[in-house]
Amino acid sequence: MDSIKSGWFSEFSPLWPGICLSLEVEDVLHKEKSDFQDVMILKTKSNGTALILDGVIQCTESDEFSYQEMISFLPLCSHPCPRNVLIVGGGDGGVAREVSKHPDVQLIDQVEIDRSVIEVSKKYLPFMSQGFQSPKLNLHVADGFAFMEKCDQKYDVIITDSSDPVGPAESLFQHNYFKLMRKALKPGGIVCSQAGAVWIDKHTVVSTFSHCLKEFKSVAYGIVSVPTYPTGQIGFVLGSLNPDTNFKVPLRKFSDEELDKMNCRYYSSDIHASAFVLPRFAVKLLEDAKRGDISQQNGKTVK
Repeated sequence: MDSIKSGWFSEFSPLWPGICLSLEVEDVLHKEKSDFQDVMILKTKSNGTALILDGVIQCTESDEFSYQEMISFLPLCSHPCPRNVLIVGGGDGGVAREVSKHPDVQLIDQVEIDRSVIEVSKKYLPFMSQGFQSPKLNLHVADGFAFMEKCDQKYDVIITDSSDPVGPAESLFQHNYFKLMRKALKPGGIVCSQAGAVWIDKHTVVSTFSHCLKEFKSVAYGIVSVPTYPTGQIGFVLGSLNPDTNFKVPLRKFSDEELDKMNCRYYSSDIHASAFVLPRFAVKLLEDAKRGDISQQNGKTVK
């Protein structure tokens, strides 16, 4: 809460030491300490309204759509018919907004642990929280980990829109969570989880990717550009119970007219495919993770 000085908010985090993004602030619209985290809403000069949790930018009005569309449509368009969807996290409503646009989706369960994030988003982020108004949505204020322990082969797609792997979101980056997701999926089901940025947090990328490898038959890591995130980029780990899933080739391809009707400003079939084109160092990093997972399964020494 003390990260605003001389009219600027500065994002300091031990997760990316030596890197700091600053936004000029016109007004502090809201701030509180919820049962789980510090919650702040800022009106910024160049990026519109911004949601800050524990001193870290979660979304800004200027660029939130790129993240919300990609974390939603990458898994949805990789599934042949995603009717039942679970969203874990996503308390700002942005992922619910995007998932509800997909014509095949009939039911959305969303589990968000922090009611305060939901309420402030409804008040200050209406461009995102409109997702809560979808007739397809059932919203649960609960712990996602505990919620999923009661699920068994219920969902076609599970999307984990979490904050970083500290505080209330820490459990969502652990191997047991990926085991729970596998159990909660129908045959051929798909998961997509926020998995960190390969430029600054290789540990989170590799560990999340490796957890997914242990539970799913087809796994990929995709990236999206979000200018107000550290390094301007973030990644997702996707896993499928179908070994024939090729995440690089979307099964559902929307026309430009359909994308316009759904108000998609970032996602397209071309962007979908390009999300999995990674720089060579990232490809090698994930190849090493795959070999490590195979070695571990064979009882050999892991690198």
